[in-house]
Amino acid sequence: MELDEIMVDDTRERAKRRVEELKGFYSHLAVFLVINGILILINIVTSPGSWWFYWVTIFWGIGLAFHASSVFGGRRLFSREWEEKKIQQYIDEEKNGK
Repeated sequence: MELDEIMVDDTRERAKRRVEELKGFYSHLAVFLVINGILILINIVTSPGSWWFYWVTIFWGIGLAFHASSVFGGRRLFSREWEEKKIQQYIDEEKNGK
C-alpha cells in the first residue's frame, strides 16, 4: 500500500468519525426535544400548578451542552486529534534520531 493510499484511508477514517460524532449529537438533541416536549405536556395535564418538568430539562440540558461542546467546541487537550499529532510527533522524532 502506498503512502498516498494510507493518507486517504486515514483522512476517510477521521471524516467518518466526525460524521458519527455529528449524528450522535443530532440524535441526542432530537430525543431531548421529543422527550422534554412530552414531559411538558404530561406536566401541564397532570399538575398544571406545580412545575416539575424543568428539573429533567435542566439537568439533561447540561449533559446535552457538554455533548455539544465536545462535538462543536474547540478540540481540547487530550482529544483524538491531539493524540494523533503526539503519536506522529514521536514517530518523526524516532525517525530523526532524537
